[in-house]
Amino acid sequence: WASLLQDIAPASGWHSAKDRCDKSLTLQEYPPKSNGKVSFLPPNLYAQWRARNLAASMLQEETDASVPAERLLQKLWQHQRLRRDQLRTLDGKRLWVLHPGFWNQEAGPDFRNAVLQFDLEKPRSGDVEIDLHSQGWRAHGHDRNPAYENVILHVVWDGKSETASLLPSLPLKPYLDAPVAELMLSLDQEPSKQMPDPLHGQCSGPLRDVSQAIWTELLGQAARVRLQQKAAQFEARARQAGWEQALWEGLLGALGYKHNVWPMRRVAELLPVLQLEQSGTGDSIHAWQARLLGVSNLLPADLTRTRKQMDEYIRGIWDRWWRERDQFAEILLPRALWRFNGLRPANHPQRRLALAAHWLANDGLVDRLLQWFSRPVPESALLDSLLEILQVEQDGFWSWHWTFRSARMARPQPLLGPQRATDLAVNVVLPWFWMRAGAGKNAELQSITEHRYFAWPPSEDNSVLRLARQRLLGGLNARALRTAAAQQGLLQIVRDFCDHSNAVCDRCPFPDLVRALPREPH
Repeated sequence: WASLLQDIAPASGWHSAKDRCDKSLTLQEYPPKSNGKVSFLPPNLYAQWRARNLAASMLQEETDASVPAERLLQKLWQHQRLRRDQLRTLDGKRLWVLHPGFWNQEAGPDFRNAVLQFDLEKPRSGDVEIDLHSQGWRAHGHDRNPAYENVILHVVWDGKSETASLLPSLPLKPYLDAPVAELMLSLDQEPSKQMPDPLHGQCSGPLRDVSQAIWTELLGQAARVRLQQKAAQFEARARQAGWEQALWEGLLGALGYKHNVWPMRRVAELLPVLQLEQSGTGDSIHAWQARLLGVSNLLPADLTRTRKQMDEYIRGIWDRWWRERDQFAEILLPRALWRFNGLRPANHPQRRLALAAHWLANDGLVDRLLQWFSRPVPESALLDSLLEILQVEQDGFWSWHWTFRSARMARPQPLLGPQRATDLAVNVVLPWFWMRAGAGKNAELQSITEHRYFAWPPSEDNSVLRLARQRLLGGLNARALRTAAAQQGLLQIVRDFCDHSNAVCDRCPFPDLVRALPREPH
């Protein structure tokens, strides 16, 4: 196992000293078992469909071949596919994107309520406008339009300082984290609007005529595309910061869910600065909790004065943070960066950062994950075996409270449940390791990872999956998607096709592609 890991791209970054493995371990043979089924589809059929659909959409855009379409620039900014720790505006200022803002599909600036920090100035909240060229600011009349008064950054493809607007301007071209062609294939199929209304789509009829075996195989191919896309993002980040740092950013970002992905990811980006001298595990847990909650600006300002245990914990955290706050004053996150509306108590960022503190203090999470791939695990035990690694021992405060202000629960609750562990598996752990093994040209380890990905039990149902089943599959029961990979495959089809059409599937090629599928011989 140790020699196999040496074939994987070496780690670098703040945690590299801990990126090691137990040399006494050996990799036991664990090849994915052949299911004995006949394949009815070409192995890359779905990827070919997807590429053809992308090419067709590109042909519909009239743009200079040397400059990407403005929509791609918007998606580059939305997903921050940039070398985020190297950004500089055209006038030479360092730029930190604490939150890229919310994509505005109506008139006005492209992104609303972004949070940016220039050099070591205080973070600012405002809008972001994206144009192909620096001259676009005046050419489009933004300088005279009151709707653009709150714009604090002008994002362009390329530019020179002498042609920039009076606003701070950021060129994207020098800071991409991957080649343009790769980013176009990855991002151009990302949704730019909500999925159409829950009517039956035009593909629901043709899909009824497709055998279960072929449909399952097609879902698997779409799921593999999704795995590869997520893995490619980890590879792009690992080129900048190392494999282990890329993993931490993925884990914390996933703990932020849809509401707080960006601030959680920002906290992860700060880990090289926040690292502390290790002491006893229990002491380190509280030290990490103080540091993470302090720099995130999520510590309460006052004691409750009515709940003794809660006040003791808050006072203990503050006693640590008071001594360190000035040291980290320049990187404190604005509290306005966090979103709490519509948030389940279990997903509150205070509790998720407390969980991350346990991972960091125990000084071995990455090693345990690497070792997890070194031993055979029955398919029925995949989730429990990962949960055993990610779950932590009972926390004296956070096992009993959802937030700093919530009442004490009658029974302790785990800091991480099975559904969240599944989300971390399919969105972070498995894509990260699949790409890391690929970077080391280790096909055997990639095969093990794929086997676990396709065998993983399903995650929670959600609104996107329900809508997809309604439109594509005529309201098929959630239980029909028996694995997380099947769910991922359906989500990929939605992203690649449904999100780029309207309620009546106008000009969507997917129905015709389904009709052309081979029929399973009887």
